[in-house]
Amino acid sequence: MTNKEKKEILDFLNNWGNGLLAKNLGIQFSEVTEDSLSATMPVDEGVHQPFGILHGGASCVLAETLGSCLSNIFIDKEKYYAVGTNINSNHLRSIRKGMVTGTAKFIRKGKTMHVSEIEIRNEKGDLINYTTMTNNVIAK
Repeated sequence: MTNKEKKEILDFLNNWGNGLLAKNLGIQFSEVTEDSLSATMPVDEGVHQPFGILHGGASCVLAETLGSCLSNIFIDKEKYYAVGTNINSNHLRSIRKGMVTGTAKFIRKGKTMHVSEIEIRNEKGDLINYTTMTNNVIAK
């Protein structure tokens, strides 16, 4: 994948779906490779649960956004779309403020099913959340 192709993909993803949940949480795509996709999300009061730490649902939104987008950028968009059918998320460490970075990588990239793993880390590199996700690739 060329730098130009990477830039086009990131520009598309960062400008896709304005007003939707991922945008409302401040998710910004930052890196794409042949088999991975990364994004950042700020951790502040807007994504806290009542105890003042990152809400597990917000972690799931970041993970699912990454897993879904990873599948959708690597299929023929004229013929198919990928939708999430299963997500398993493990919240491993809390965070109160700062930035988290999630990276989704394919475990399996088949014709009709994609399975990815998503790691969300804090700014020190500590693992905050580990998620696996399954997407079905469906004909339009």
